Amino acid sequence: MNGPELSTQRLDLWRPAARDHAALVDLLADDEVRRHLGNRPTDPVEEFNRLCRNAGSWALYGYGTFVCRARGTDDVLGICGVFHSWRGIGQGLDDTPEIGWIFARKTWGQGIATEAARAALGWFDAAFPGRRVACMINDTNLPSLAVADKLGFVRYGAEADHGAQLILLERLP
Repeated sequence: MNGPELSTQRLDLWRPAARDHAALVDLLADDEVRRHLGNRPTDPVEEFNRLCRNAGSWALYGYGTFVCRARGTDDVLGICGVFHSWRGIGQGLDDTPEIGWIFARKTWGQGIATEAARAALGWFDAAFPGRRVACMINDTNLPSLAVADKLGFVRYGAEADHGAQLILLERLP
C-alpha cells in the first residue's frame, strides 16, 4: 500500500507492516502504557508476535488493527482497530470482532484514542455492516472506559485476569 488506509484530522491509520516492528517495541517499552494490559514484560520478540497477530487478523478476516501515525509523518502514536482474536475466556469475546487501542503516553488526554477508534469503527461498519463488536478493558483503566462509553459500548460482563478485573463491553449493530 502506498498510503494510509484511513486519515482523520490528526492521524493516518495504516495496515501493519514489517517496518512497524521497532515502533511497536518503543511504544510498549513504557511501563505506564502496559500498565492496564496486565503490565506483562515486553521485548522485541513479543512485539514481533503482536505485529504478526495484527497482520494475521487482516490476512484471515479482512480487518484488523491499524498502526496510527501523526498525520503526514512516520511518528507512530499507537495502534487501534477492530481485530479478530481468540482470548480463551468465552463470554462473547472468542471468535468475535474486538476493538482495542494502545497509545503512547504523550497522546493521553487529547482525544487521540477516541478519534482513531471512531475512524476504525466507521471503516469496519462500512466493510462489515451489522456486526457486533466487543472489547475488554481493565476496570482501573478509567480513560479507556470513557473512550468505550463515547463509542457507544455497554458493559455485558466481567472476567478475572491475573488479579485484575476485566470489564467486557459490546456495541450491538
